[in-house]
Amino acid sequence: MPGIDECLLQAMVVPGARGASIVDWTSGLALGTVGETPGGDHEATAAETAELARMAAEYASFAPDDPAGRNDGNSGGSGGSASSGAGKGLPVEDLIITTRTGYHVVRFVETTFDSSVFLHLWLDRDTGNLALARMRLQDLAERLVLG
Repeated sequence: MPGIDECLLQAMVVPGARGASIVDWTSGLALGTVGETPGGDHEATAAETAELARMAAEYASFAPDDPAGRNDGNSGGSGGSASSGAGKGLPVEDLIITTRTGYHVVRFVETTFDSSVFLHLWLDRDTGNLALARMRLQDLAERLVLG
């Protein structure tokens, strides 16, 4: 089970990876970063990405009640607390932002505490493999050990 540094290094193996970070979306602080970042400022990118993650995880418009009954009972879609049982806490799995030159993949991490952490991977659009990036981040998010 990888820690933060190893997780980030494994994310950078994805073809086209330019930079990666693990961010606390409540505070907007980067817990770890590797590689490049758009604009050259890892902390600014972490704060801006956290803003986007908060909107997706907290707004009911992006995470309506799950028709399969897997919602944790918070009709507001807060995502701030993980429910008991794997895969049932956060209403949003990941976000993909496409720009003219790249992709930004944000993968939410389920944790035993407040589930307010995500992985952010920045990919080059010409050489990146978006499907592989999503699968790799899903695997890393499931195995990540925070502590």
